[in-house]
Amino acid sequence: MLSFALKSFAHYARYFPLWSALTVVRWRSFDERSRGLGTTFAAVMRWFPPASRRFDREARRVFPDMRRRDRARLGQEMGRQMGRTLFEIYHDAEFQTQHGKFRASGPGLDALKEAQASGKGVIVVSGHFGQWEAVRAVIKMHGYESGAVYRPHKNRHYERRIRAGIEAGGKPILATGRVGTRALVRHLRDGGIISILLDEKYAEGEPLPFLGSDALTSLSAAQLALKYDLPMIPAYGVRIEDGNVIRVDFEAPIPHSDSITMTRAFNDSLSARIMANPEQWYWMLRRWDAPRRVI
Repeated sequence: MLSFALKSFAHYARYFPLWSALTVVRWRSFDERSRGLGTTFAAVMRWFPPASRRFDREARRVFPDMRRRDRARLGQEMGRQMGRTLFEIYHDAEFQTQHGKFRASGPGLDALKEAQASGKGVIVVSGHFGQWEAVRAVIKMHGYESGAVYRPHKNRHYERRIRAGIEAGGKPILATGRVGTRALVRHLRDGGIISILLDEKYAEGEPLPFLGSDALTSLSAAQLALKYDLPMIPAYGVRIEDGNVIRVDFEAPIPHSDSITMTRAFNDSLSARIMANPEQWYWMLRRWDAPRRVI
């Protein structure tokens, strides 16, 4: 009992600073609050050594020749971007209604509509880049709804809040694991749309090049696309202008071949996006195991 109480207190203590930052300025406009949390996260990346060291370790793999102070500035800007993204996910119900923020384009959107018109499911793949929830917002704007796959958080306070935000973007919300996989298959076979972030380390995955280094990557999205003959469409929400406008790019579906080739094509697609806008990717995922670079 004491152990449970201590664990519960620890979870709340870790969540409290974020809760405070999210609630203390409720009277301000949506964009002002979003920018405010971005400023807070940028400060964390500057003044909290564990966070800045973790970022520098990961960024140095990809930018070994970048000066340390430039990597530090990149980390602070990443914090600013991710703070805004987290705020918008926590307030996804409001975020989803702000259609004026979104600029949608790309052949993948037409491919999605064609698949839905024929009763087929769709797999949308993306990463922790830009504002990934904007992808589902645009799908909803066009009269469809995309569920999502997510990894439950160990902190129950954070988990409750983040899950509620994700659910506001579209259902079903499916946790990783065997039960979630079965529900995912049913949803796709029934003609549903699902969005999956493929840039987290997957222990049982295949080591594939990502930003120049091998990274354990799940093949599940490509395997499902092949098994059920579904389009696998990369899509990204890229912040432009002052960050309040989000360009949502739906790339052409990845051609069907084999699961490794298709997943590697996605890794290449996301890598190109990150190299173009490195501040918009969440570098804190511990994506790589070994420092070895691949050619």
